[in-house]
Amino acid sequence: MSRGKLFKRALSIALTGAMALSVFTGCGGSDSSAGKNGELNIFVWTEYVPDSVIKKFEKETGIKVNVSTYSSNEDMLSKVKSESAGAYDIVQPSDYMVEQMISQNMLEKLDFDKLPNFSNIGDSYKNPDYDPGNVYSVPYLGGAGAIVVNTKKIDKDIKSYADLFDSSLEGKLVVLDDFRAVIGMTNKALGYDFNETDKDKLKKTEEKLKQLKKNVVLYDSDSPKSAIISGDCSAGMIWSAEVAMAMDENPDVEVVYPEEGPYLFFDNWCITKDSPNYDNAIKFINFMMDPDNMVLVLKEFPYLCANTKAIEEMGEEYSSNPAKNPPEDVIKKGSYVKNLDSDILDKYSEMWTKLKK
Repeated sequence: MSRGKLFKRALSIALTGAMALSVFTGCGGSDSSAGKNGELNIFVWTEYVPDSVIKKFEKETGIKVNVSTYSSNEDMLSKVKSESAGAYDIVQPSDYMVEQMISQNMLEKLDFDKLPNFSNIGDSYKNPDYDPGNVYSVPYLGGAGAIVVNTKKIDKDIKSYADLFDSSLEGKLVVLDDFRAVIGMTNKALGYDFNETDKDKLKKTEEKLKQLKKNVVLYDSDSPKSAIISGDCSAGMIWSAEVAMAMDENPDVEVVYPEEGPYLFFDNWCITKDSPNYDNAIKFINFMMDPDNMVLVLKEFPYLCANTKAIEEMGEEYSSNPAKNPPEDVIKKGSYVKNLDSDILDKYSEMWTKLKK
């Protein structure tokens, strides 16, 4: 499964129409009959939770896990709203989406008396602005919208998001299929705020996107590394961990963090309001905070990790790899997605539709 992280479609009729429907894949097959200790329905990012880890949870607990996946926060939100109450027990929203779901009364408070493994989460990841006190969320994995470059195929010295708009890169880029990430990157390239709201500036952003359109071959949030590994694309803006996995496959691939400061994200475990399997959901979240289990996750999907004990177990190969573990100075310069007023989001949606038309 990939992280697919962020935020598209479902903000306009056109985008909603493009929404990818989730499919139950569950490690126990599509049969939804409960295990000996009940079941659990989770809705998570693609390529983000290893099947082997879910199977381990099922074996240890006797709880059957049904897995459904999505590729953007907006797809997830729309799907949860369209389903009957309790269709999903656990969701995996990014930072800003946690805040949005809290405001819409869509999440259940967490019982931390039953989450002893929360002690493994680093202090810097606790008490986030989007959920003060971690009342509704537990941090899982995160990362950056990093620049990926195949140095054997690209002569240009790429150091910034702005460089990705150069005409020499026509027909060579893969970028995230995520309107907030791509438009935010374009804002940054112009020297604007990642979450720009000034409508005059956004007109210039819309013009700038026309330059990007010629350069992009593929929009992919599920497994963007594949286009880099295959050689179909030579550069782009993708999840930092996807760059790491591409680097493992091809020594010519490098990660670049933009001079403007990268787009950042952090994804979380949350339980939906009126979850019918609340206790099983709590057991799963606690299981996923066990360092040994998080090590299994990181070996398959090497994202930025909130679990300090797991990082210690991973050792130098993980902690010193800038694609797997973005440096502190990169994080300090980065920008997270913020919730914007509906009229601004409509403008972002309009720009996105034109870009992909």
